[in-house]
Amino acid sequence: MARKVKSVHEVLESREFKHLVARRWRVSSILSILLFAIYYGYILLIGYNKKLLMREIGNSTTLGIPLGVSVIVLSWVLTVIYVFWANKSYDPEVQRLKDHLKE
Repeated sequence: MARKVKSVHEVLESREFKHLVARRWRVSSILSILLFAIYYGYILLIGYNKKLLMREIGNSTTLGIPLGVSVIVLSWVLTVIYVFWANKSYDPEVQRLKDHLKE
């Protein structure tokens, strides 16, 4: 059975806390990199391949419109992924570590 942690310093220096911080950093970094790749990929597409974005799909829409909307939707999806991960994995671990301080 694990030893009960009594002080804030012990929690901050614990292997569990450091692992939790590393996991949060890793997840948020991956999602941030994906977001920047999507956003700046679209910006670079605007700058370097306007003809592709000007390609008509339908009677009055160009390819740039749905691609721009998809950038916005994908940013929401990445946010939902982070919130889901935080609620399911991160927040319970934080609460467990806080509970150690109350013991």
